[in-house]
Amino acid sequence: MQWLGVPIGLLCWLGMIVSTSANILENIRVWPSPEETRVVIDMADMPNFTYFMLTKPHRLVVDLYGTSLNTKLPIGIQNSKVLNLIRKSNPSKEESCRLVFELKDSSYPRIFILNPSGEYGHRLVVNLPHKLQKTVAVQKKVDVTETKGALPFGTEDIVIAIDPGHGGNDPGAVGLGRKYEKHVTLSISRRLAAKINAIIGMKAVLTRHGDYFVDLNKRSEIARNQGAHLLVSVHADGFDKPQPRGASVWVLSVSRANSEIGRWIERHEEQSNLLGGGALLNDNEDKYLSRAVLDLQFSNSQKEGYEVALRVLKEIGRVTNLHKTSPGHASLAVLKSPDIPSLLVEAGFITNPQEEILLLNSSHQQKIANAVFKGILAYFNEFPPDGTLMSALKNGIRHKVTLGQSLSVIAKKYGSSVSGIKATNGLKSNILKIGQVLTVPDMNAKEFVPASTIAVRESTSSIDPITTWTYMHTVARGEYLGKIATNYGVTVSGIRSINKLKKDILWVGQKLKIVCKKPKDTSIKVENGEYLSKITSN
Repeated sequence: MQWLGVPIGLLCWLGMIVSTSANILENIRVWPSPEETRVVIDMADMPNFTYFMLTKPHRLVVDLYGTSLNTKLPIGIQNSKVLNLIRKSNPSKEESCRLVFELKDSSYPRIFILNPSGEYGHRLVVNLPHKLQKTVAVQKKVDVTETKGALPFGTEDIVIAIDPGHGGNDPGAVGLGRKYEKHVTLSISRRLAAKINAIIGMKAVLTRHGDYFVDLNKRSEIARNQGAHLLVSVHADGFDKPQPRGASVWVLSVSRANSEIGRWIERHEEQSNLLGGGALLNDNEDKYLSRAVLDLQFSNSQKEGYEVALRVLKEIGRVTNLHKTSPGHASLAVLKSPDIPSLLVEAGFITNPQEEILLLNSSHQQKIANAVFKGILAYFNEFPPDGTLMSALKNGIRHKVTLGQSLSVIAKKYGSSVSGIKATNGLKSNILKIGQVLTVPDMNAKEFVPASTIAVRESTSSIDPITTWTYMHTVARGEYLGKIATNYGVTVSGIRSINKLKKDILWVGQKLKIVCKKPKDTSIKVENGEYLSKITSN
C-alpha cells in the first residue's frame, strides 16, 4: 500500500527521524540567588537528558537528546557565585544538543523536569548550590562605654522578617499590562524594611533581596534563623476575573480557606511551588506543622499574628480600598511556622486594571508600606517582647545584678531610689542575688522642671551670659532616650516634654531639641563654606 506514491515503510522511517529531533531548546533563563544559581531551560516538549561533571576546570555537561537549539549561546553569567558561562559543545550523538556550564568552583547540581504550569511550558531546571561559607552571627549590642553605666538589661531589636512574594522564574500574578507581581512585592518590601530599620529598637530582614526564587519552606527558615518576632509576607492579589479589587490581610487556617479568593490564593501558592520547583508540603514532610498540632506555642503564634493583622488591616484601610474588612484565613505554607507569628498582606489586585496602575506607582507603594509599618509598630508598642529595647523603654530599665552590687549602688547608677526599686520589684529586704533581674523605675519625672522654665535665657551676669544651652540632636542608630539624656546630662522626661514626645520610640535621623545647663564638650571640624550661624543651627 502506498500514499501518494510513497511507500509506507519510508513514511515510518521519516517519522522516526522527525520524532528523534522533534524537541526544541527555546530559551535559557538564569536566576542567581545568595544560596544557589538556578538555570531554567525552556523546552518545546518534555526533555530527555543525561549529565555528568568534569574537573580541572569544573564543568557540568548536559546532553539533551532529540533536541535542536533555538537560542543564542554562549551566555555570560553576572552576579553568580558559582556559574561563569553557558555554552554549547559537540554532542555525543546526532540530533542532540550538548550544553556546557563553566563553573567557578565545585558544585553538586540538582536537575529535574517541570511540566507545563501557568504561562510556562516544559522546563529543565538546573540548581547549582553555592559553596557553603561559615558565617559568624554578630549580635548588635549597645556600647556600654557610651552609656556611662546606664545600660538597660535586654536591649535586643524586635526583628521583623519581610517576605517579598514570588521571584525569579515564578512571576506571581500577571496584570493585564503584563506586569509581574514579583516586582511589586519586592518594591513594597524594600520600602517597608526602610521604615522599620529607621526605628530605634527594630530591625528588618528580607527573605529575598533580588529577582530570584526562594522555596516556600525556606522563607520561614530564614526568618527563624534571624530570630524574627514576626513574619510578614507581601503579595499583590490575582484572580481569573478583572473585577475583584482591594487589599486584604490573611492569617493561617489549618482548615480550608473561608472564601473563594482564599481558595484562589491557596491554588496560586501551589502553582508558585510548581513554577519555582519546590516540593509541595504534605503531612509527612511539614515537620513544623506536624509538631504544632500538639504545641500550644502554635496557638499563641496564631493569636499574635491575628492581632497584628487587625492593626495592619486598619491602617491599610486608611490609604486604599479593602477587599475584606477583617483578616481572611487560608492554609498557606509561608504562614505555617508554629513559633513565629505570621501574616500575608495582599496589597491589591494586579489583575484589576485600575489597581494594576496603582500597584506600579511608587507613591502608592510607599503608602502601602507606611500603613503596614504603622500596624506593626502599633502592636509592638503595645506588646513589646521581653528582652527587647522597646520592652525596656515601656516597662522600665531591667538590671541584672552582678557581684558586689547593692540596691544603693544600682539606684545611684540609674538615678533612681532604693525605696522605688524595692516597691517596683516587691522586695521585703535589701538582700540581692547575683543574676537577679530588677526593674528600675523611671524617677526622672519627679525631678523634671517644666520646659517653659528652662528655655534658653540670658543672664544678667557679665561673666556667664548664658546659663542654659540648646542643641538640636540628630538621632543615630543605637541611640535611645536614656543614652541621649546621659550624654547631655539631662533627664529623659525633660527631653520628652521639650519635644512633646508621647512615646519613647525614636527613628534614625529624628531631630531632638536638647536644653542643658552647660555646653556639651564637643569639638567641631570646620568644613569649607561653613560659618558660625550654620554650625550652631546644626
